[in-house]
Amino acid sequence: MRVLLALERLESGVDFNPLSSELRANPLPQYEKLRRKDPVHRMRTSDGWILTRYEDIDMVLRDHRRFGNLGRDFGYLPYISMLDLDPPEHTKVRGLVAHGFTLRAVNSLEPRIAKMVDELLDEVAGKPRFDLIQDIAFPLPITVIAELLGVPPEDRDQFREWSEVVALDVDPLLDSQQIQDLQRTVEELFDYLEKIAEDRRRRPRNDLVTALVNAEEDGERLSREDLLINIVLVLVAGNETTRNLIGNGTLALLRNPDQLERLRDDSSLLDSAIDEMLRYDSPVQLDSRIARESVEIGGKRIEPDQRILCALGAANHDPEVFPDPERFDVGRAPRNHLSFGRGIHYCLGAPLAKLEARVVFAGLLSRFESFRLVEEPRYRDQITLRGLEELWLEPE
Repeated sequence: MRVLLALERLESGVDFNPLSSELRANPLPQYEKLRRKDPVHRMRTSDGWILTRYEDIDMVLRDHRRFGNLGRDFGYLPYISMLDLDPPEHTKVRGLVAHGFTLRAVNSLEPRIAKMVDELLDEVAGKPRFDLIQDIAFPLPITVIAELLGVPPEDRDQFREWSEVVALDVDPLLDSQQIQDLQRTVEELFDYLEKIAEDRRRRPRNDLVTALVNAEEDGERLSREDLLINIVLVLVAGNETTRNLIGNGTLALLRNPDQLERLRDDSSLLDSAIDEMLRYDSPVQLDSRIARESVEIGGKRIEPDQRILCALGAANHDPEVFPDPERFDVGRAPRNHLSFGRGIHYCLGAPLAKLEARVVFAGLLSRFESFRLVEEPRYRDQITLRGLEELWLEPE
């Protein structure tokens, strides 16, 4: 790898090492360097490219004809979810899964989510300190998704273990042990979920698994593999990204106390603040595509079948689109951020993630007059999904 990275530096004056501990701790300095020196950067370590300009990334994500999804050839698993499909297969599967994520369905969850948040806040009330991740940011989304799917919420600790392993599937470089762990975990999840699905075939309920088991689009139903891998996708995506949004957003408020006080003083800024949290410290940092034809971006020729990493976190800090991007501003209202993707693969669960975050932050601000960071938090050792291991807070 050292030789390949040296070749990158020789060619462009900069390299991109996805295994770098500095990159995982804080990718923004590396993104800024790439955007300034080589915004369409040739990665020699994976025979691909990484883009860091908003304009380029927005174009690639919108153009699913020239820039397709990775499919089976680039994955670590023998199964592919709708994230890895192109039309027409993607259209069919997304249409079926979307039955459970209509705006009406999501909005109907608000009273239940508010009750969950109240209960979680009751549990930490009076404690001298608490871990926001373990006590709130993890249990809320995993319980919401468990209830939405119709699987027992008491299995949430097992879901967390499964989810954290399966989430590695979206990282660009895994070692052999990680790949083995990922494949084993998915098979365990398949065994678990297949029993749930079979039960719903015999005894339908008002839940997402039942909806997916019975859903039809133009007379077609999901195959066994499509059904199970997309339930896994809902479980992981619904947990990981929302947990990261709540944790990263809280940390941004704590490190910008003037913005925290501004939000306390004006609750109408809450929706704007959540979009700014998504932009400022994006829960999803990278998205991948593959060139379907020879195409030129930024004066560089990308050949067919070459992989393209779209650095969403870099796009969200592009000064051409977001003035003074390193400033956290709860009044910015950056609804054009790319944290939920763009185009036909825009995140189905975006409204649910925003709803959960809105209820959590409203609850935290109303319950606690103030709170402070107890110790410096540590980010998890991942590059695509960016989130905290723990976030210890002390109410004041």
